[in-house]
Amino acid sequence: MQNILVITTSIFGEDGQSSQLINQALDQLATANPEARVTIRNLASNPVPHLSGERFGAFLSAADNRTAEQQAVIDFSDQLIEELRTADAVILGVPMYNFGIPSGLKAYFDHIARAGVTFRYTENGPEGLLADRPVYIIATRGGIYAGTELDTQTPYLRTFLGFLGLQDLNFVYAEGLNMGDDSQQKALQKAAGQIAELMS
Repeated sequence: MQNILVITTSIFGEDGQSSQLINQALDQLATANPEARVTIRNLASNPVPHLSGERFGAFLSAADNRTAEQQAVIDFSDQLIEELRTADAVILGVPMYNFGIPSGLKAYFDHIARAGVTFRYTENGPEGLLADRPVYIIATRGGIYAGTELDTQTPYLRTFLGFLGLQDLNFVYAEGLNMGDDSQQKALQKAAGQIAELMS
């Protein structure tokens, strides 16, 4: 394993529980792969612009007809895609905000979903163009939602990432984090144990 891509999304930065669990996962993965290069994409401190008509228009424009502004949008999107394409493993932190994924993560997704680049439509339906690799998804929630209809994150992430070709998804849930100190401590300990098992 030569390249590890870490994507953090917590609005609380390093104090966020998903960020702390990500650091645990990264430490263990890096220890097992000491020569690996780590790329950290912090979507909270360095947000990806939300998709607009102008930005989407850049994705649709022919290469020889793009304005300088459109080319800048394409270059930025290409950079995000290249980070993902060259990663041997991805660690993704996903806190739950108002029953969904962080808006910054959705903006990131909107810039890596490019027809003809990361997916294509065929006569048999859509085909992901990214080679599969392990994606470790650390999902932190104030309540308990996994396995219920209120967990909108898990099916969405499976659908979106699978659409691009990423099928090897490994979920770690830390839930009940706002349900008292005892619940929080048990959830974080359980998640840490699952991370250690996954990374071993």
